[in-house]
Amino acid sequence: MSIVKINALTVPAEQREVLEQRFASRAGAVEGSDGFEWFELLRPVEGTDQYLVYTRWRSEEDFQAWMDGPMKAAHQGGAAGGGAAGGGAAGGGERPKPAASGSSVWSFEVVQQAAPKQA
Repeated sequence: MSIVKINALTVPAEQREVLEQRFASRAGAVEGSDGFEWFELLRPVEGTDQYLVYTRWRSEEDFQAWMDGPMKAAHQGGAAGGGAAGGGAAGGGERPKPAASGSSVWSFEVVQQAAPKQA
């Protein structure tokens, strides 16, 4: 079964739009990676200032290969979202200030899953 990585990003209210724009402009930064299965950026609705960046991978090895290759290259000099599965700023020049003030990565193994029944 797959593995899931969730990056919990602490994002001040005034940086929410910046974070979302950076993720929107990431232009397939992870979708073509070997073993990548799913991505979601989850905006908090109430009670927290943490966004969740959800990615699902075929294996831990696939995730680590992405981390050590494309993700590392995209985030040299600082992460826009702060850490694994975060959204980076594109282009050269000075790196923009991070939108998140904190980051914590959680790892899970998928042990059960279900999909909607087909009609």
